[in-house]
Amino acid sequence: MYYITENCIICGTCWEICPTRSIVEHEWYYRINQDTCVACGACAKVCPNGAIIKKKEAA
Repeated sequence: MYYITENCIICGTCWEICPTRSIVEHEWYYRINQDTCVACGACAKVCPNGAIIKKKEAA
């Protein structure tokens, strides 16, 4: 699972690249719809600000 941090500059690069359109605009920021995200990491790779990070799973 990935999530968008407060470092997001709302540029839309992640939204454009997401194959499942799981990046959604919510008020004044983007968020990732975890129900449709396939955790491919494409958004994190293209984020110019490094604002999308992988959430660590509990052991």
